[in-house]
Amino acid sequence: MAGLEARGLNLKIYSLRYRTDPAIHPAHARVRAPIAYLPQYLKDDALRVMRAWWTVRRLPGFSLARRRFLHDLIRDRTFHRIRRWGQAMVLAAEMPATIERIYAHFLHTPASVARYAAIMRGLPWSGSGHAKDIWTSQEWELRRKLADADWLITCTNFAFARLKDLVADSSRVQLVYHGLDLAHLPVPPIRECRRDGSDPANPVVILSVGRCVQKKGYDDLLDALARLPAQLHWRFEHIGGGILDEELKGRANRLGIAERCMWLGAQPSAEVFAAYARCDIFALASKTAADGDQEGMPNVLQEAGYQGMAIVSTRSAGIAEFVEDGVNGLLVAPAAPDELCAAILRLVRDPALRAQFGAQATRVVQTRFSFENGIDRIATALRGPSRTTSAEERSDEGVSGGPTLVHYVGPTN
Repeated sequence: MAGLEARGLNLKIYSLRYRTDPAIHPAHARVRAPIAYLPQYLKDDALRVMRAWWTVRRLPGFSLARRRFLHDLIRDRTFHRIRRWGQAMVLAAEMPATIERIYAHFLHTPASVARYAAIMRGLPWSGSGHAKDIWTSQEWELRRKLADADWLITCTNFAFARLKDLVADSSRVQLVYHGLDLAHLPVPPIRECRRDGSDPANPVVILSVGRCVQKKGYDDLLDALARLPAQLHWRFEHIGGGILDEELKGRANRLGIAERCMWLGAQPSAEVFAAYARCDIFALASKTAADGDQEGMPNVLQEAGYQGMAIVSTRSAGIAEFVEDGVNGLLVAPAAPDELCAAILRLVRDPALRAQFGAQATRVVQTRFSFENGIDRIATALRGPSRTTSAEERSDEGVSGGPTLVHYVGPTN
């Protein structure tokens, strides 16, 4: 969002959830757009929802939006669906008249609200798909959203291959890797550490950053760590919270490695980058969860790679599009603790290989995953005319100046 604003786009942010994280990260301070909060639960703001209904029922697109909603409700008879309809009515009723396009960040619930509101207001909408929102959504709903959306971007070729098969005009789905904004990140540290697991006073430090959820594979990672040779000296640090936090701590205790594991919880970005700098190996054991949830392109892999860390991960989802086995890291099969253990052991015992992989990972981030190029492409698409309304037609309707966008901040993936 900061990158889009720097390119002259005017944003207004609507969030589907109220803020829970007290931390203010540096990137937040660079975003100037005002933030409005839609009712997170309709029952808690029923009067606002009723006022919105009274307003939007007169909109020319309301009948069509209602038909779309009822059609979806027949397939998905949940309160969750009704909540998205209520949020969409509030959005359509309260958004300024200057709005020219709605942009939904994530293809599941944010796109549902964006779609209904856009139809009510007669606006084009577009968005981005990443991971959970693609792999846990029903095919019928993805098809309907892709049919109504102006265009959609996604961040891995793995996801692109899935989405382009669900839309009649595949050119409306585009692959845009989300690189790192290097201008606002710490420069890669000079890594001179020669730790190799032989010194009990100076163990090799293995780091992982990610939510404690099934698709991150922390059960496999703990199993792999427990299989390392008893005489090897290592320490594991984890940053992140999540629903499996206590379960994973219990697993580490049962495996007999709890004293070597540090669970640091959620941390601000400055602390995360400090961890990248002090640790030796970055490990992420991603896999497909029981509900079908998979990774997109985990930002933490790019961050760790840019900071010169040696990476060990899995051939899950889009990870191999960044980590090339034997070139800038090591990849193993998902849900394979023995393979993961062998890869970690190899990196622990070979500081020179860690340095080689880390340096190459930094170069890959700098050269192949350009944040500037990705933001330029998105900004160009957002400025462009929609499929249904030309720039001249919008001008005739009295809309002038740069486009004002609505950007949803939905559930994290």
